[in-house]
Amino acid sequence: RDRLRPARVELSRLTVRQYRNAVADVVGGGQRPAPILDDKRGLKAEYFKGRNVDRGSRALERTDPQVAFDWDKATPDAAKIPDAHEFAAQWTGSVIAEESGMYEIAVSSNQSVKLWFNDPATPLLDGYVRSGNETEYTATVTLLAGRAYPVKLHFSKAKQGVDDKKAKTRPVPPAFVRLNWTPPHGTPGPIPTRNLSPNDGGPTFVVTTPFPPDDRSLGWERGTAISKEWDSATTDAALEVLTFQVERVNAITQPNDSAANRAVRLKAYCQSFAERAFRRPLTAEERTRYVDRQFDATPAEAAFKRSLLFVLKSPLFLYRESPAATDGYAVASRLSFALWDSVPDAPLLKAAANDQLKTREQVLAQAKRMTADPRATAKMRQFFHHWLNLEHVHDLAKDAKKFPGFDPAVIADLRTSLDLFIEEAVLGKESDFRKLLTTNDFPLNDRLAQFYGVTRPAGDGFRPAKLDADKRGGVLTHPYLLAANAYAAESSPIHRGVFLTRGVMGMSLKPPPDAVSPVPPDLHPNLTTRERVAMQTKPANCQTCHTVINDLGFTLEHFDAVGKFRATDHGKPVDTRGEFFDRDGKAVKLAGAPDLAKYVATNADVHRAFAQQAFHHAAQQPIRAYGPKALDALTASFTRDRYDVRLLFAEAATLAALGPPGK
Repeated sequence: RDRLRPARVELSRLTVRQYRNAVADVVGGGQRPAPILDDKRGLKAEYFKGRNVDRGSRALERTDPQVAFDWDKATPDAAKIPDAHEFAAQWTGSVIAEESGMYEIAVSSNQSVKLWFNDPATPLLDGYVRSGNETEYTATVTLLAGRAYPVKLHFSKAKQGVDDKKAKTRPVPPAFVRLNWTPPHGTPGPIPTRNLSPNDGGPTFVVTTPFPPDDRSLGWERGTAISKEWDSATTDAALEVLTFQVERVNAITQPNDSAANRAVRLKAYCQSFAERAFRRPLTAEERTRYVDRQFDATPAEAAFKRSLLFVLKSPLFLYRESPAATDGYAVASRLSFALWDSVPDAPLLKAAANDQLKTREQVLAQAKRMTADPRATAKMRQFFHHWLNLEHVHDLAKDAKKFPGFDPAVIADLRTSLDLFIEEAVLGKESDFRKLLTTNDFPLNDRLAQFYGVTRPAGDGFRPAKLDADKRGGVLTHPYLLAANAYAAESSPIHRGVFLTRGVMGMSLKPPPDAVSPVPPDLHPNLTTRERVAMQTKPANCQTCHTVINDLGFTLEHFDAVGKFRATDHGKPVDTRGEFFDRDGKAVKLAGAPDLAKYVATNADVHRAFAQQAFHHAAQQPIRAYGPKALDALTASFTRDRYDVRLLFAEAATLAALGPPGK
């Protein structure tokens, strides 16, 4: 196949994820700067004497880890705010989204509240004038992962009626306030401290126009398919952007501008907008076509609309750089899309302008800088969801009689636990792929600790705790992953084995020759799950694949359908022995999950498969198109860098940015 149809780098349009991120940064480039995300978490809190948020009456300033207060009949600080009848508070900062999707934002209070979210001019929720007994206000917003959204919350508690001596003798009413959300794959609750920053910044424009899904037939998102639905979606999205820009046109110009000055400012903005969208300076011909010609033919505001719309529908924006392009701006664009799914930032464009993206060392230095950006962390987190085959997990409901308490809240907590586990092992300051597979310290909150019968360190939120020490094998035995690869009432060695074979070992499997329903446990109540699976897959036409699948899946049979450890199955001791034949035909004996994890952590074929999938996720192109030795070199760098996943992505992005050899 390589000889007859060699892999090549294909010209691609922006994927849906890339389109939304690119628009956010193109639009945001002309607005206030993004929040500075450092290690500080929580929201800046200011408390005031009296009902109004007034600097003159400010009595207390601090950082609150969350907005989840029930003061009852007291005040935030009795010494500094003695009157519980009347006080106010303001929280400011940013909300950090770790996953792209729809979020429900909610404020609960029995007092007056008003919330600004990602828009400093218009409140998202307004409960300042309360009516009846309403105490919760909600709205739905679309957020992009790896970004921080400015937030400001006002709270006011005040006496009603005439402020006289009699009013002060009235009983103190209770007061509470909570800032909650429901994230994708989550349940309602206070926004966690890790998702709050006291630093403020500009809003992020997020396109909400629906797009058709991208092709994933090769295992990664590709922008190679063009359809009428996609073209129509880009038009609708461009009009959505235009509406947003027109509403804020006065921020581009000055109120006292003359008509001539207004036209100059709008024209200059259109040029900078086009340069951000096209990822490089405009040529003289492009400036004439996209900017000058529009302003020469129509009034300034109409020209402003035409120019922006023309840019957003241009192939120079909608399509990725040609693989044949080798100038610094093309390298910068390929690098930024590989790591951020978005357009280059100012330092990267400056490096391109100064001809400082010519060598591998120069590009790799930029890539290492860029991996520290939250957008890179978000893309790497998405990769791990793909690698662990979690993108298609929609329903983890289990048999309520067999697993009481395994409810949506536990499921949401398990997903959070898995994300935090991945972040600690490979996305933090100390990144090591092997740690992902060898540590059994799982982040658990009180609810998960109780469900799995574990004692965890004291403290709010998620804390690392040993879960079945010496019986598990890192991320491969995280309860969320085990539950995702199981039936409602029973474990599934086949599902777990397919995941391990394809995703972790990097081996291909043929489609099953026949569709076969699993043997119901009730038909053979005396058989263990292992015995039923062995019986069902005994035919010769099944053994071609199931010889590999079953034995890998059996190594995880110590864990039931919700990921709890078990010593017996249907009254018999669990047998977790398995035999795996590597690419060289060598038999590897595995006694259970710890053996499996140790083998995976140290296996060169696993490292090679992981590096290949990381490249595909970053570049969205086949690595074979970058030369016959590209994968070998990437795997070697992964080993040389002590399996640092961030450095792996930097190397993969550098390879993608420089393009195939000879280009």
